[in-house]
Amino acid sequence: MSPEESGKAQQPQASLAIPVTVSITRTVDPALIPEVTHWVQAGVNLANRYPGFLGSGWVRSSQDSWHWHMLYRFSNQHLLDAWEGSDDRAGWLEEGRELVVESRVEKRTGIEGWFDVPSTESSAVRTPLAPPRWKQAVSIWLGFFPVNLVFTLLVTGLVPGWGDVATALKVLITTVILTPIMAYWVLPAVTRMLRPWLLRGR
Repeated sequence: MSPEESGKAQQPQASLAIPVTVSITRTVDPALIPEVTHWVQAGVNLANRYPGFLGSGWVRSSQDSWHWHMLYRFSNQHLLDAWEGSDDRAGWLEEGRELVVESRVEKRTGIEGWFDVPSTESSAVRTPLAPPRWKQAVSIWLGFFPVNLVFTLLVTGLVPGWGDVATALKVLITTVILTPIMAYWVLPAVTRMLRPWLLRGR
């Protein structure tokens, strides 16, 4: 799959460890498959030299299909930006300008991205397989319940008059504080711990 990318730049000092998955659809003349395969692999080899590159893959819907679906992942947005802005990638894209036509690019960093299976094979056909929705829901609840409980107990005990605050305002304050905590620390940690269970049978 799309070879792509990982930034050669220096490691960021404090980038958030939220993987970013990039999905690209490219149009390829079936007569150029050997050339395109070589070009894609060259891109994978380049990206592999950049910090944060977690793997990639590509797939065609049929043997004579003109559409290639390519996927690659970096460990965070900072390192992805380093690869995507690199001279190496610019030169590689220029080499493929006559071979492929890029038709769609999509980046995913949301909840589905947490549950994606990391791709470690650069040449294998891999597409992310998220676990069942009910397992995703259980994982989110396991992270949210204890965090929300601790926050509520702390605020109730430490903030005078908290019980008199309007319900809507309390919910607003709670969600504003807890949402980044859940997104950046709790959910990634929970899904890492539960990954064997989440991926069982996939």
